Amino acid sequence: MFFENKINFSIKYKHITIYIMAVLYINIGINHFVNPDFFLVIVPDYLPCQSALVYISGLFEIILGLLLVLKKTRKIAGIGLIFLLILVFPANIFLFQSIEAQSVYEISQNKALVRMFFQPPLILIAFWHSISKEHKYFDIFCGIIFIPTILYFVSLSL
Repeated sequence: MFFENKINFSIKYKHITIYIMAVLYINIGINHFVNPDFFLVIVPDYLPCQSALVYISGLFEIILGLLLVLKKTRKIAGIGLIFLLILVFPANIFLFQSIEAQSVYEISQNKALVRMFFQPPLILIAFWHSISKEHKYFDIFCGIIFIPTILYFVSLSL
């Protein structure tokens, strides 16, 4: 009975993290359309069609966030989010390099550097959400890193 309760808690906790991430991705995706200038400032100068990239990445965040909710499409969403997180990583590098972007985001270069280190946990969480099979230690690890990762990103919006 105790072991069964632990498994149920683990499964429920993972589902809670899935729904939290889905809401966050959908919300941030919508914000790409509501306030594109906020995101435009961190698009690296060397990339063409910067406005289009902001809208495209926002659209994918909305779509992948919605797909994350549904069990049938969760694997696709998780893999898609991994690719999206990798593709938008240059924006984090640009934020670290650009004093103008740092001033718009009201963060220091050190905080921009710290922000880059949260990308790998986001990728791991997306992978965790993409797999349906339980993996005891990986589930525990991802469940633990979820908390500081989400707290960090929520603190950015305060």
